[in-house]
Amino acid sequence: MITRELEQIMKIDSTSGKEAELARFMAEHFMAPGADLEIQDVGDGAINLFYKWGKPEIIFCSHLDTVPPYIAPASGDGQVSGRGACDAKGQIITAWNVCRELYNEGENNFGLLLVSGEETGSTGARVANNLIKGCRYVIIGEPTENKLIKAGKGIQLYDVQIRGTSCHSGYPQFGDDAVERMRQFLNRLAAADFPSDPVLGSTTYNIGQLQSENAYNVLPDLVRFKIYFRTTHASYQLTEDILKGLSDEKTTITKIREDKPFLYHYIDGFECDIVAFGCDGPCLTNLGKCLLYGPGSIKVAHTEDEYINVSEIDKAITDLKKIYHTLKKGI
Repeated sequence: MITRELEQIMKIDSTSGKEAELARFMAEHFMAPGADLEIQDVGDGAINLFYKWGKPEIIFCSHLDTVPPYIAPASGDGQVSGRGACDAKGQIITAWNVCRELYNEGENNFGLLLVSGEETGSTGARVANNLIKGCRYVIIGEPTENKLIKAGKGIQLYDVQIRGTSCHSGYPQFGDDAVERMRQFLNRLAAADFPSDPVLGSTTYNIGQLQSENAYNVLPDLVRFKIYFRTTHASYQLTEDILKGLSDEKTTITKIREDKPFLYHYIDGFECDIVAFGCDGPCLTNLGKCLLYGPGSIKVAHTEDEYINVSEIDKAITDLKKIYHTLKKGI
């Protein structure tokens, strides 16, 4: 049943901006006995689904959207592959089955929250955070290799514009090459000293959405790109100042988004780890203490080889029920 349910939702392209189709499909076809379904408007046609058994004090949560491109599902040898297999449609099916089993066992006052826009700024989580009241714990489903996470790196996203002066590329001495200025800026960034964190380790970054619209035989007068940092408790307050110190009068740096490094709620008795990826947790602070756990590996998420083993989902269902019962005892 797990493989069939997972393949069923993986056949729907819910890459960023298209997740409303998956939400509508689940609202129509994934009936939850005993639950009330609240549909939350996120904006631009996107919605969250909030299944409520009683008045949820413990909520299982994952996201509907996946990173592009869409990759159709395939299965065999106890494994399901394709886009969303572990990030995060495998998490949805895991949490769905946990909730179904808890209801069949007579449990109440829990919920399942499926949010839009996690991959593009946690828009759905921010809406849910303002709407949901009375929750004590939220358990985020992300691929953590069946480990309960203790801490995660933060993120900072910056837009960078570097200006120059265009000219005929045969006579570069009459211009100012913006791409060369970018190269020098990135060399300075590579040499920058970010402090190491005793828990989260080193600060990392990558460059994305590089744009330079010049013709191939013209020196570029403008280059734009984004820098995406994975920050630690030791570095997140220093990053912006370090960037400004590397800049000159022809460089403009604008912070677009920031989530601080995050400490998750941990329960003894489970294998633990730390992670370098972000999730909706920092945007769900009104839902109480946040836990992070799920089947599958982040190492294959966002790749053309994304997959999940059904045995990992089976273990996650057992573990998440144990986590639920442990949390419930403390309420």
